[in-house]
Amino acid sequence: MDTLWEWLIVAGAVLAVVVGLGVAFLRPGRGAPERQLPTPPKPEPSGDEGGGGVLAPPRPTPTPTPTVPSTPTAPPVEEDVFVEDVLDTPVLDRPDTAVGRLQRLRARLARSNTALGKGLLNLLTRGGLDETVWEEVEDTLISADLGIEASTELVEALRTQVKVAGTRDEASVRGWLRQDLLRLVDPRMDRAIASSRIGDRPAVVLVVGVNGTGKTTTVGKLARVLVSEDKDVLLGAADTFRAAAADQLETWGARVGVPTVRSARDGADPAAVAFDAVKAGIENEVDVVLLDTAGRLHNKTNLMDELGKIKRVVEKQSPIDEVLLVLDATTGQNGLRQAEVFAQVVGITGIVLTKLDGTAKGGIVVAVQRKLGVPVKLVGLGEGPDDLAPFDPEQFVDAIVA
Repeated sequence: MDTLWEWLIVAGAVLAVVVGLGVAFLRPGRGAPERQLPTPPKPEPSGDEGGGGVLAPPRPTPTPTPTVPSTPTAPPVEEDVFVEDVLDTPVLDRPDTAVGRLQRLRARLARSNTALGKGLLNLLTRGGLDETVWEEVEDTLISADLGIEASTELVEALRTQVKVAGTRDEASVRGWLRQDLLRLVDPRMDRAIASSRIGDRPAVVLVVGVNGTGKTTTVGKLARVLVSEDKDVLLGAADTFRAAAADQLETWGARVGVPTVRSARDGADPAAVAFDAVKAGIENEVDVVLLDTAGRLHNKTNLMDELGKIKRVVEKQSPIDEVLLVLDATTGQNGLRQAEVFAQVVGITGIVLTKLDGTAKGGIVVAVQRKLGVPVKLVGLGEGPDDLAPFDPEQFVDAIVA
């Protein structure tokens, strides 16, 4: 019996300890964390009641407005002072004026034609002007590409003047020679280039010639001449057979700010390119359209027929005001036959003599004008970009007899 009580006492003690531990575990701060109950909102008085137990609806929390940082005002920028524009703007050439070109014309012609002038003066001022001397004078003129007819005419005029005056002093002979040469060159011919708008369209200039005369280069240099005169120019690259021709012409134009109309492919129809160029010139209201054409041999009928086709196609939308034939001055009399054929096909209105300096013989000016009845309008004096000048008869003759 005593043992039973001892077990009951021990069991009660153990039970008391277990209950105590459970109570301690359930208290906040010890064992499990204390549960936080939500706090009920405090009642707010109604606007009408001034107090009472009716809860007003909760006020919406306003959305905060984001703060936009103030942008400092940039200082005003002056127009036309943008670095990008300055860097992107191409630097254009400034073509030489006509005055500068003419000065070089006389200087270079004097160098190339000195032999002609001095030879004639030496013959005419020495004693004993017999038939042999006059034949030498005539031979000198013919060798200078003046042509037989013009040479004979000049010799007869000089013989008459020497006989009438009865003198052969150098000053008198030089004056007679200058007068007679100037008459042969004919300063009365109109040497102006068609380069101004005619009504509501631009002037149209077609440039033709045989291979190797410097035609494309001449067109580029002519553009420079016209730009120096404040003309608005457009180029047409109708030489579609030579691969580099359009690129070459475009480069010439870009140097002075002149646009070029060209085909996107080699071998395109040159008449179509010429037509498009004139159309663009009309739409853009330029002053003059310069059309470069492929060089062609004058004795090739199919090539000459194609040149005639270009002219006809262009004239469907605009008349052609100028047809310039580019001739190599060093070919002399050989170039006259070329000129005749081109004149028959497209109607030449003016001559451009290239390579007149150096070995060229100045008499070709007289010969080609007499043969075709059209004036020499421009002369090429060298390889420089501004070595193309308007032809001035008086300066030309003065350079010969200087």
